[in-house]
Amino acid sequence: MSDFSYDRITEDLLSARDFARISAYVTDVSGIKMPSNKSSMLSGRLRRRVRATGHDTLTDYCGWLFEDGGLAVEAEHLINAITTNKTDFFREPGHFDFLNATLLPALVAEGRNRIRVWSAGCSTGAEPYTLAMLLDAFAQDRGGPDFGILATDLDTDVLAVARRGVFPRVAVEPVPPLLQQRYVLRPTAPGRDEVRIVPALRAAIGFAPLNLMDDHYPVGAPMDMIFCRNVLIYFDRETQEKVVRRLLANLRSGGHLFLGHSESIADLDLPLTLVGNTIFRRH
Repeated sequence: MSDFSYDRITEDLLSARDFARISAYVTDVSGIKMPSNKSSMLSGRLRRRVRATGHDTLTDYCGWLFEDGGLAVEAEHLINAITTNKTDFFREPGHFDFLNATLLPALVAEGRNRIRVWSAGCSTGAEPYTLAMLLDAFAQDRGGPDFGILATDLDTDVLAVARRGVFPRVAVEPVPPLLQQRYVLRPTAPGRDEVRIVPALRAAIGFAPLNLMDDHYPVGAPMDMIFCRNVLIYFDRETQEKVVRRLLANLRSGGHLFLGHSESIADLDLPLTLVGNTIFRRH
């Protein structure tokens, strides 16, 4: 009986109707496009929510969501289950080389004594912690500038992971050894395969939920840099343009926008100049 039950659960798939309902809702709320070839993947991600909410099948779960008012309590969990959270320390390292060798010295030469950086779509925190390492090391070695980092994501589960700053040891392997020595705490207990980012670096980052589909981004004063990398790929072209324009509304003139290497905005009429590989300077 247990084998039969396991097989029934793992083979449970969304019907075409339920996939259409969920994908439409997800796109409306998050902007994420869910093509029909993602139905099996989506089914797999939602099976945990089926069990957590006490339902037997995906059909029961979707009926509860859309016909019995379940969305009122399940919306956050549903979006968290669907979002993709691929991230790595020093991912696309050319961006960080540009930051360290070109951009930070230029900001110092301009006389800026404090800079603001936004990691939009920060996932479990590898990107903002990478930024914090570089900014703090530069500030200590060069006597400034001071900095603040805002890190946001739609997924509240990954934000909780990011705030803890605890990662598998293998996750920090891309971090240069000198930065590991400064900013990564090794476990004292034998057999533990986790590391933790030092408290001072964790304190330098403000983690907060933010939906890029919102009409306004309440992020405070204009940013000097915005990293929104490998996020636009999940949106259609119209949504991409709307998101980038809203990002630019929060980027100061002369500030820099960093996109993922697979993302292009070349055909959009935006107040940006390309200064590096998917690195743009705002007019």
